[in-house]
Amino acid sequence: MSSGGGSQFADHLLELLAPLGPVAAKRFFGGIGILQGPILFAMIMDETLYFRVDAESRPRYEGAGSRPFSYATKTGTRTIHGFFTVPESLLDEPDEICDWARTAIAVAGAVKARRRPRKRRGG
Repeated sequence: MSSGGGSQFADHLLELLAPLGPVAAKRFFGGIGILQGPILFAMIMDETLYFRVDAESRPRYEGAGSRPFSYATKTGTRTIHGFFTVPESLLDEPDEICDWARTAIAVAGAVKARRRPRKRRGG
């Protein structure tokens, strides 16, 4: 478990997620990405934790009052519905946060598998 992200919050999160196996934090677009192997399943932006969601898992987050990731652009706000805030209460519930993280890892893995592999040049 490595913390290349450099945040106390990320370090704490990695401790909470330790039962999931090797999980790492890496710098990611002005925040910190949380990965299990090559799978980015969570991110921390402005000290807020977001997990990867899909149509099936999203209602669980919405029911808990979570909101999608959004950021300001020159022309307004852009919302990314593939990542939702993790309820803060889970940070005090190691078993629960690991349960939600397992789902986020499965969702992120499925998204990664659906992406087409890049074609090699010159072949």
